[in-house]
Amino acid sequence: MSAINTQNDIYIENWTQLQEELFKDSYNNQIDRYRGTYVFRGLQDASYKLLTTLIRLEGAYAQLEGHLLRNFKKFAHTDVTHQTSVWELMALAQHHGLPTRLLDWTYSPYVALHFATANHLRYDIDGVIWCVKLHDSSEHLPTSLKGILDKEGSHSFTTEMLERECPTVADVGRFKEQFALFLEPPSLGDRIVNQFALFSMMSNNSMVLDDWLEEHPELYKRIIIPAALKWEIRDKLDMANITERVMFPGLDGLSSWLQRHYSSKNS
Repeated sequence: MSAINTQNDIYIENWTQLQEELFKDSYNNQIDRYRGTYVFRGLQDASYKLLTTLIRLEGAYAQLEGHLLRNFKKFAHTDVTHQTSVWELMALAQHHGLPTRLLDWTYSPYVALHFATANHLRYDIDGVIWCVKLHDSSEHLPTSLKGILDKEGSHSFTTEMLERECPTVADVGRFKEQFALFLEPPSLGDRIVNQFALFSMMSNNSMVLDDWLEEHPELYKRIIIPAALKWEIRDKLDMANITERVMFPGLDGLSSWLQRHYSSKNS
């Protein structure tokens, strides 16, 4: 895996500039409305690559994907009997923490900001918001997959749409070209809904999205969040109710929010 190319990095100096960059190019003159063209992923450390949880297993991780999904379905049988699609199964597995080739993204720039600033113990390092042009990225799909999106008037797949052309995981890898696609999961719970979530997926489970994006630099930018600005961003997100309590509904999210909310700035 190559190092991250910083040629598309934008360094933020203040809150106002951050808002301008997050919502830049969102105006659509065809409908006279503001509609985002980017999807976002926030990371607490700007040096982090876009590694899937499957890749983080290391070792022979590429060969383990099928075993992980098979055993997840077997041992979680009573909870997944209604999952008829492998993509629904994979989305459910990702949702519950199983290592998969899926990577979490969001349509919301503020949700991405939350994840870039959620850990107050990492405020000594720069964070980052990855911004990828969803509409333009779909232009690089194989013809048959692109045709499904065009027919639906969409730029991302549902599990049902993807299953039409790729009923198995192996079918995604049968194409000659390597590509990235974006997949909207079913509404598996409040967390998916509140996080305005979708997933990215590479056609090859060992390929890192960063490396593909570097071959298409026109598709992305990285907004660098300086460490010195993280406390201000975090406090303003809390004022806007963009917190763990909303992102992770339930007692776990509530406890995480309260722990951070009452932590000292000098901790």
